[in-house]
Amino acid sequence: MRFMLAHRAIARTQARLAWRVLLCALLPLWALACVAEPVSDSVSEPVDGWGDAVALLREAALPLETPSDLDPIVARAKDRRLVLLGEASHGTSEFYSWRAALTRRLIQEGDFRFVAVEGDWVPIYRLNRYVKGLGGAGESAAAVMQTFSRWPTWMWANAEMLDFVEWLRDFNAGRPRAERVGLYGIDVYGEDDARRKVLALLAVMEPDLGRAVADRYACLDRFGDDLTDYARAVGQGGASCETAVEEAVAMIEARRGALESVDPALYFHLEQSAHTVRGAERHYRSMALAGPESWNFRVDHFSETLERLHAYFGSGSKGIVWAHNTHIGDARATVMAQQGQRNIGQLAREGFGADAVFALGFSTYRGAVMAGRAWGQPGEIMEVPPAAAGSFEALMHATGRASTLVLFDALADSELLAAPIPHRAIGVVFRPEHERTRNYVPTRMAERYDALIYLEATDAVGPIESVPSIQPDCTRRADPSCP
Repeated sequence: MRFMLAHRAIARTQARLAWRVLLCALLPLWALACVAEPVSDSVSEPVDGWGDAVALLREAALPLETPSDLDPIVARAKDRRLVLLGEASHGTSEFYSWRAALTRRLIQEGDFRFVAVEGDWVPIYRLNRYVKGLGGAGESAAAVMQTFSRWPTWMWANAEMLDFVEWLRDFNAGRPRAERVGLYGIDVYGEDDARRKVLALLAVMEPDLGRAVADRYACLDRFGDDLTDYARAVGQGGASCETAVEEAVAMIEARRGALESVDPALYFHLEQSAHTVRGAERHYRSMALAGPESWNFRVDHFSETLERLHAYFGSGSKGIVWAHNTHIGDARATVMAQQGQRNIGQLAREGFGADAVFALGFSTYRGAVMAGRAWGQPGEIMEVPPAAAGSFEALMHATGRASTLVLFDALADSELLAAPIPHRAIGVVFRPEHERTRNYVPTRMAERYDALIYLEATDAVGPIESVPSIQPDCTRRADPSCP
């Protein structure tokens, strides 16, 4: 059997692909618009072989109700160098809860040393200090999260994340300081916080160097806290700050020995903050270029940060990544590769070897999500409509299994997922009325992920203010916090 979904013809999409590449260059913050494709009329109804595909997945899908049902993933992932845990949206409660449940088990059973999230370095580092029980870190996770100000705040300041952070602090409390698990952000955004942090740390550690670095950062300072103005200026022929921020990194790294002797952890914080400024400058400057460079520079920063975390924690250390499916599932199994885009999933497999990396995707058929209707607009709870016919989510819905775990190694010899199938992806910007034309990424599922968690119905993340009253809805869905 060969399961084919003729979601688009290559020749027919040449012009549309060119438009999307231009959109990526101009509006990279709408990242999912750069990789998603409309679900075409050719898959508006189930295609030949649909019934066979449904039957095969129904047989392969494992029930998922409690954390013990994660045993097959734990067995496969606990010895990997890097475990990549995805999400089909940035605002879905169950994705955070199940990632947390799996992460707890991997930390306890696999001795993973750090968790890296698709968040800003400086604010997430405040949570890192909190989970490690360091002085002045804050009286609670909620107190730290309430300092998060960059949109979209709900990504890492939500009830589900708060519960995990408090658990990690409790877990670390019983371990020697050198063995406590860290929590870090790997994104390029929040560059203004990173600039200020570099200068604040140098003012204490080496003031003369701080003044020299401040001179370099003056190139970016004139654009304020929003580097989109910098991107616009470069695009209009203005001078770039590339050399200035590169020199700042080089100057700091040249003083590594002296600065590490003051405090190794503070030096690591300083160095990574400087790299965040550098990564942001590259990301925003390349917005003026046609092509995938802006996306790829951001991805490279993700990957390089993970390399530095592995080096910081020592040879053989293991880490866990929380990021969108678009980042953790191998780009080579999606339309991203045709657009010249790479991601963490691809780079990790190429760098560490496929056997050292485990990628787990997430998917939902319907429900609710926290998102904004445009970039910078307030987050709101929106309906996630039933998935488009012909999509992977519709295929899983047809199995009749509400909460399942699919292990793709069990389907390795099947041609079921050999051809691309539309796979839903929702970003921080979401317009439900346009969902079928903007939120599906053609994907060869068994190549993109090692496994996937499918949930029939999901809810939006909860605000941190409502934590005391939040209870899992055990009557409607499988939730890892249910008894």
